[in-house]
Amino acid sequence: MNRRLALAVIAVALLATTAGCSAIFGGISDEELDREQEYDDLQDSDADVAIDIEGGTVLTSGEFRAVYDLNETEELSLYRSSLYTEDALDIHSVRYWYPNGTEVTGSDLEIDQGRSSTEVEVPDGNGTLAFSGSAGSRTFQLPAYVHGSYEVTLSEGYRTSNFLFGDVSPGGYEREVVDDRERLAWDEVDSTISLRYYLTRDIPLFAGLVGTVVLLGGGAMAYYYRKVQRLKEQREEMGLDVEIDDDSDDGPPPGMK
Repeated sequence: MNRRLALAVIAVALLATTAGCSAIFGGISDEELDREQEYDDLQDSDADVAIDIEGGTVLTSGEFRAVYDLNETEELSLYRSSLYTEDALDIHSVRYWYPNGTEVTGSDLEIDQGRSSTEVEVPDGNGTLAFSGSAGSRTFQLPAYVHGSYEVTLSEGYRTSNFLFGDVSPGGYEREVVDDRERLAWDEVDSTISLRYYLTRDIPLFAGLVGTVVLLGGGAMAYYYRKVQRLKEQREEMGLDVEIDDDSDDGPPPGMK
């Protein structure tokens, strides 16, 4: 009886664990997959992959839109790499276009999200896939899920060119600014695209902050220096600073000569 009870407890625990995992990794809802989004501007790009980043604020994350010419790719494994693991990429507003231009929404595709990746299977590897997801407020990172040429466009007023606040990886890209939007282009990418960017208005604000800190720090140092000098003068006026002659060079003490 005790053995049967133990087996029953184990079975219930396994069922609970399985149910919990299903709740956590239950996939992406059809509502999210079919959410409205515009991709017409990205489809007009000459690059195999066109990505548009909408920057967030200091406290909120931004969002990206991406369009992929699949080039004979029928399955994509979407993920983001963290320090020690790979996490499934959360996507929404998924669209797929057949080579003849027929459009279907994400709920019509085979999309399965697990712990470490979101698997997307399309009916024709020569079609075009689009999806959206979360971007950082001042950073962006996304693996190259398909090989080919890439084009990334930042929000209006954002830049990567300042060496203190901006960074772009991999190298070998071309940069141009069109209508106050920076555009980065690679002929071929087969690794993770990683960006650090900033608002152009942040530079004078930062310079002003540094200048204010320097002025305040310099003023404080000058104040304390004058105060120390004044205390020294007062001690001298009161005769407290009496110099004692050093007789150490006059030879040994009496009786030792």
